[in-house]
Amino acid sequence: MWEPEIKVGTTSSAPFDRAPMAPAMLGGRASSSYGLSVTDDKDARIWERIKDHPCFSEQAHHYFARMHVAVAPACNIQCNYCNRKYDCTNESRPGVASVKLTPDQALRKVLAVASKVPELSVIGVAGPGDACYDWRKTVATFEGVAREIPDIKLCISTNGLALPDHVDELADMNIDHVTITINMVDPEIGAKIYPWIIHGHRRYTGIEAARILHERQMLGLELLTKRGILTKINSVMIPGVNDTHLVEVNRWIRDRGAFMHNVVPLISKPSHGTYYGLTGQRCPEPFELKALQDCLDGNIKLMRHCQQCRADAIGLLGGDREREFALDQISTKVEFDTSKREAYRKLVQHERGDQLAAKLDANKTVKSLGSSGTLAVAVATKGGGRINEHFGQARELQVYAVSRKGINLVGHRKVEQYCLVGIGEKATLDHTIVALDGIDILLSSKIGDCPKKRLAETGVRASDAFSYDYIETAIGALYAAEFGGKPAMPTALGPSN
Repeated sequence: MWEPEIKVGTTSSAPFDRAPMAPAMLGGRASSSYGLSVTDDKDARIWERIKDHPCFSEQAHHYFARMHVAVAPACNIQCNYCNRKYDCTNESRPGVASVKLTPDQALRKVLAVASKVPELSVIGVAGPGDACYDWRKTVATFEGVAREIPDIKLCISTNGLALPDHVDELADMNIDHVTITINMVDPEIGAKIYPWIIHGHRRYTGIEAARILHERQMLGLELLTKRGILTKINSVMIPGVNDTHLVEVNRWIRDRGAFMHNVVPLISKPSHGTYYGLTGQRCPEPFELKALQDCLDGNIKLMRHCQQCRADAIGLLGGDREREFALDQISTKVEFDTSKREAYRKLVQHERGDQLAAKLDANKTVKSLGSSGTLAVAVATKGGGRINEHFGQARELQVYAVSRKGINLVGHRKVEQYCLVGIGEKATLDHTIVALDGIDILLSSKIGDCPKKRLAETGVRASDAFSYDYIETAIGALYAAEFGGKPAMPTALGPSN
């Protein structure tokens, strides 16, 4: 994945929850607030805009959190993969929220979260309907948040149908990041995804509905590009419907100035109550998703770390903390404390340079071997770019592909928590083994002998020898041991439990 060319200083192997050494500053034509020097002015300007946004920067998602506020329940289209639900705490997918909020309730919750989650950098409206269609609630929420926390980023996610009507207002509110879900550019394919839309106080169906939606999406994207607003395009991969067509979608959005393309797999179970779930539409396999992403790579910046968040998600990607902030548990008068946020950003300022230097070093090592060998590595992490999650506590694993091209994050796998009340669940481990199909090595901060043995029987080598080390450092050492004749010596200095 593309990130600006950045020069950093020396590395530190201190774990993320310790105070790291500050990296040495090197020259450059522009500098970010994190001690990173960017050698190209254009890249520097973009980096300043994405460096704290966990969805628009793969590196940022290791350090910064987002919060979605479910203030926009109304929607102007129906998608065959969507069923907007409330109080569904066990479902993790777009369109689902525990409770819909008023703008005042959302502001109170944002202040409470910002005081206790110092990683918070982005407030977004991603439904559970459409942010642009339920526009008055979206605007009222953003006005309150911008007044109370002026340094936080604001962003929206939209289906794009009502987007062209609000681009000027988005720019006036300094909303610099917009996500549009675009699943087709051919109305005949769109008719298989969208049963109906509401536009201009009229209901449209079939190909006519898909044609109007397509035209409005392209217009909205072009208008955002003209205003200099960064756009991320989400596309749901639906096997047999639009999977091969997404190559054409990618070309259209690239030509109209989209910043990033995020292809996500269809989530479809009968229990979700969606049309696709009830009719048996299958979801893509992980290898199918990766093959499509690999096909698109190089045309436009790809997002591969998406978690397909709920409409009320809170926290780092992959670590939802929404349950900690139930509205009835938040005081009606919230005292917003900025000190934790300020201290956290100072810590990240130093740590981030270390992590990037370690990543560049590891990639250099891997590429220098010139080997044709490949590895697929799954990592349990809480963030900070480190191997710092116990296998038994992990709910998702990040997946890295390693080859002569370097070390690249290529996706993630959802898993069920193995340890409940300190006891491993055999049935849960069986599900995890299925999720690890195609993985060579699993890295975590700690793993018991029993799951390690079971994984080994399926061909997955599990290790906690690199506990609290940087992810790329560990993977680089493993690759060198596998294909370069060098021993994989762990360099972790952190605790092993």
